[in-house]
Amino acid sequence: MARLRERGTRYGKALAALGAASVLTAGATGAAGAATPAAGQTGGARYVALGDSYTSGPGIPEQTGGDCARSSVNYPALTAKALGQTSFTDVSCSGATTDDMWRAQGENQPQLDALGKRTKLVTVGIGGNDIGFGSIIGTCAQLSVTDPAGAPCKKQYTAPDGTDQLTTRVNEAAPKIARVLKAVHERAPYAKVVLVGYPTIMPDSGASCFPAVPIAAGDAAYLRDTEKRLNTMLQEQARVAHVRFADTYGPTTGHDVCVPAADRWVEGVSPESPAAPFHPNAKGEQAMAGAVIARVRS
Repeated sequence: MARLRERGTRYGKALAALGAASVLTAGATGAAGAATPAAGQTGGARYVALGDSYTSGPGIPEQTGGDCARSSVNYPALTAKALGQTSFTDVSCSGATTDDMWRAQGENQPQLDALGKRTKLVTVGIGGNDIGFGSIIGTCAQLSVTDPAGAPCKKQYTAPDGTDQLTTRVNEAAPKIARVLKAVHERAPYAKVVLVGYPTIMPDSGASCFPAVPIAAGDAAYLRDTEKRLNTMLQEQARVAHVRFADTYGPTTGHDVCVPAADRWVEGVSPESPAAPFHPNAKGEQAMAGAVIARVRS
């Protein structure tokens, strides 16, 4: 038990550090470049990809984009290739929140700056960092050893009045997503827009695979439901904004962090294929690309 506790604490601290690093990267040089060009500027590639680390593909070879950790085979790159988009700009950046659409993030300029009147396709994958993805996973990992068969993380995020704090975070992120989609329309008025959801992370049914993945049995369902709630919110915001929604959860079900490495498209705490912890590997990005391409062509 002591060894499990030590392992959970170590994993939790590592994942919490990953989340903290994302927040720091997102806030870096936030004041610089805060002003953006007027809506509907004349520039812009024909296809522009906006988003966070689930879009950029950190850890997947080959890496580009400096601190933003973009992969040359992330879903935007694969989508551009499949659609024959030679005019393509990927400004997705690991650690991005909705605020980073309007502010510089390290060396990455405000993501919305990449849009223009010539832009015909925009994909947007954002929202996970707005609810605190990194810190949530880190907290759940640390708590898992205190009650492996229970749901200590759910207990942690349940307020004294019984309110689920993560549900509140998802609800509070909704108007932020709406604001992003409105800004995309304003800056790229002739573009087809696809809002991209998040892939399956925890098993779609049953418990977790503790201790291989340091999430308590009951918290697997809790985190799964939270992600589904986030995806449902994104789908609703896409509907209200009259844009397309690419469901990447369904196509990746059965390829979560707990399946054998050969079938895994989202890596766990210790990736066996190149990827960031709890993020898609190359197969995961390929599956996400398939969902995006289908929505673009539909």
